Amino acid sequence: MNEVNQLKKIISEQAKLIKKQSLIIDQLTVENKILRQKTDFLLKRYFGGAKSEKINFDQLELFKNSSFLGFEQKLEIDNISKNKNKQSKKKVRKQQKLPDNLPEKQNIIIPEEVKKDPDSFRCIGEECSTILDIKPSQIIKVTTIRKKFVRKNNPYSPPIIADLPAKLIEKSFASPSLLTYIIISKYLYHLPLYRLEKKFKDQHAITLSRKTMSDWVAVTADWLKMIYLAMKEEVKKGKYLQIDETPVKYMTPYGSKKGFFWVYITPSGNRIFEWHTGRGHTCLDSMLSDYHGVIHSDDYGAYDCYIKKHNNIILLLCWAHARRRFYEALESFPDEAKWFLKQIQNLYLIEKRLRFNNVSPKLKEVIRQNESSMILKRIKKAFILKLPKHTRKTDQLRKAISYALNGWGKLTEYINHGIAEIDNNLVENAIRPVALGKKNWLFIGHPEAGEKSAIIYSILESCKAHGINSSEYLQDVLTRLPSMKNHEAADYTPAKWATRKKNSSKKAA
Repeated sequence: MNEVNQLKKIISEQAKLIKKQSLIIDQLTVENKILRQKTDFLLKRYFGGAKSEKINFDQLELFKNSSFLGFEQKLEIDNISKNKNKQSKKKVRKQQKLPDNLPEKQNIIIPEEVKKDPDSFRCIGEECSTILDIKPSQIIKVTTIRKKFVRKNNPYSPPIIADLPAKLIEKSFASPSLLTYIIISKYLYHLPLYRLEKKFKDQHAITLSRKTMSDWVAVTADWLKMIYLAMKEEVKKGKYLQIDETPVKYMTPYGSKKGFFWVYITPSGNRIFEWHTGRGHTCLDSMLSDYHGVIHSDDYGAYDCYIKKHNNIILLLCWAHARRRFYEALESFPDEAKWFLKQIQNLYLIEKRLRFNNVSPKLKEVIRQNESSMILKRIKKAFILKLPKHTRKTDQLRKAISYALNGWGKLTEYINHGIAEIDNNLVENAIRPVALGKKNWLFIGHPEAGEKSAIIYSILESCKAHGINSSEYLQDVLTRLPSMKNHEAADYTPAKWATRKKNSSKKAA
């Protein structure tokens, strides 16, 4: 009898052990599947070069029977490489055309025989070949000499001398062109000041410390602030803004902390950067004060908190963010994710057509409400049908559907506003220079320096948006600023400067 009880006990313990092992195996299987999905996504993204969510639906068969790792994954990478090679072979190489407005120097070559006896030859034509030459940057000293005079009939009168032209930085040898060069190098081409210091020393034998250049940049940003404030007023006059934020480290006496560049833009206007040491909804109070209209953002909760306090603002969500989640679900559910992506693509095709035809906002609303609304209804109906079939919290498709349904009103509201876009990709493109720059300069040295950088980024990115040369604009404005009145700053924002330059070009033509 004891032997039977012992045997039952052993069997019971083994059953418990098997059950426990089974649970562990199930858990590890789920974790393994998630990790394999992430690995496949990264391999597709980096080896395949597809960093956007654009998809070639003809190639989705690759994902149907994927074993996540191993031969098929290698085969996928090989196929992508082969397809790229085939495409590159089909491309016909076009010779690059040089701009017509470049200064030109002509070298005329005459054969030696003709030079010896020119009367024996008659020119019947010519052959031209062009190369692109470059002159290294040159630094020169500009010395201002002010002559002193006294009256001939009164030699004891006080001498007369012309006033020294106003300077941005008193008791400094920094000219507007040198300040422009430093700012463009640091903020447009992401060259840290210590590298610029080395460049001045190696190429021009000039000792110009990074501390000096940093002080110059700070003073220049203070001068540019009145133009920056005028730009903010221009932006807030519009009725549609796209907003985003990106983290940047800054230094304190107690170590590094995380601050944020907030960016808000209009599709055809200025790009405004603001620096805040936090990311809470209170940051929006100073940014959007006196603003009434539509804002387009991601699903960060601070925007929801802000619009609850301000009934005069309508919040839209970004379809690019929603689409990205379905793109990530392709591995696990290729057929379903493919269908949803196709519907979203149809929405974007409508937007592409509207942009191509330069449709007015009012007409855009009508077309969206007739065409886009039908696709949106179809998508929502499919969401409601599919969601109950995906019950696991780790399910990528469930996450994608839940995200879209939770923000459905804000995702679809764009069809009622002709001034709005379908996504906020424009602001993400505007914020990209900061992401590129911080890989080089790593952090901001002081919290107050964040505001200076925000001013300069705003001006440079706005110049880019208005299609004007940043160096040309800065040099002109920095020359005028020392004698500029505050009320004149509004006439020298990148938008106004671009309009004035365009008008002068038309008159010259």
